[in-house]
Amino acid sequence: MNYQFAARMSNMPESFIERLFSLSSKPGVISFAGGLPSADLLDVEGLKSAAVSVFEDEGSEALQYTTTDGYLPLREYIADRYNKRLGLNAGSDEIRIVNGSQQCLDLVAKIFTDPGDCIGMERPGYLGAIEAFSLYEPEFATVGLSDDGIDTVEFEDLVCKKNPAFFYGIPNFQNPSGRTYSQETRKKIGEILEGSSTVFYEDDAFGELAFDRKPRIPVKAFAGENGIMSGSFSKIIAPGMRIGWIYAPAEIISQFDSAKQAADLHSNFLCQKIMARYLWDNDLDSHIRKITSVYSARCRVMLDIMDDLFMDRLTHTNPEGGMFMLAGLPAGISSLTLFERALAENVAVLPGVPFYAGSGGLDNIRFNFSNADEEMIKTGMERLDAALRSLGV
Repeated sequence: MNYQFAARMSNMPESFIERLFSLSSKPGVISFAGGLPSADLLDVEGLKSAAVSVFEDEGSEALQYTTTDGYLPLREYIADRYNKRLGLNAGSDEIRIVNGSQQCLDLVAKIFTDPGDCIGMERPGYLGAIEAFSLYEPEFATVGLSDDGIDTVEFEDLVCKKNPAFFYGIPNFQNPSGRTYSQETRKKIGEILEGSSTVFYEDDAFGELAFDRKPRIPVKAFAGENGIMSGSFSKIIAPGMRIGWIYAPAEIISQFDSAKQAADLHSNFLCQKIMARYLWDNDLDSHIRKITSVYSARCRVMLDIMDDLFMDRLTHTNPEGGMFMLAGLPAGISSLTLFERALAENVAVLPGVPFYAGSGGLDNIRFNFSNADEEMIKTGMERLDAALRSLGV
């Protein structure tokens, strides 16, 4: 059939996300490629109890339509946690519930971007953001990333010369690198944005997963009205419930509401109520401590094996939290070639290519350490070693 698809669909990069999920479920393959939280840490019984309570106490209401902004008690909980944990001054009227923080990517791009407009991003950056933004036909401008965060000289040059509507970044435990912006970098971003119309879009999906459990002051604290944040319960409670949020100034929220209502009317009301009940009935901080303890141990095992097994063949970042790390490959070895060779050894890693809005990523690979236990990590790294040796490394 000769379907007449929109021209913008031809601008979509190849989607690696669908392939990631298929790899994660393929029998016999140990996957370091996806971004799944550990299934062992999902509180099934706690969520089951919360769901039963919601159906018993307010079942009819929970199954009805609701307003676009989201369940007020849940928004109040998020705002209160921001204020107590991060020292912000958030109000529930500045919070909107969305279908996972991934929906924020689409809606923010929708309200800020016309074809040809500039969107700023980290280099490398989150592949899901590149895919979401590409539908709006922007011009991507990227800023390099180091252990201290984005290069603020490059960032200032971008803001001054190209005036992007927004710059998207992940300051805490970045995906794909695992890096964290220093406080000096965060302050400098706020200084650069002062007086400009550029918004810093701070994706904080991993912010709760600090191995030392110490909160990092968000860029939003320094950027004021030039800052928006998105967050999610996916990495700390349940990704299948698809509950995320945006925190933004009133003028942005007004536009966001219009786009959100047109997209889906509102996010799943039943899941919002179940999530709120779960949060009231359980100690979230205790649950997160359990998660970060496990992820920290798995990360340490992966780093130790990488240092012992690969020695100087691979370089790597040193995450302070989150779920990912980035490894640099020896000269002459393509991440795409290693990806295919590793699959032949029944281990999956993700080539760096889809994390670049443009060219790049042939010299690095991303590892996820949250979804494999320590024995699987050991076996998977041995398989990767075999793949590297088959390439003469």
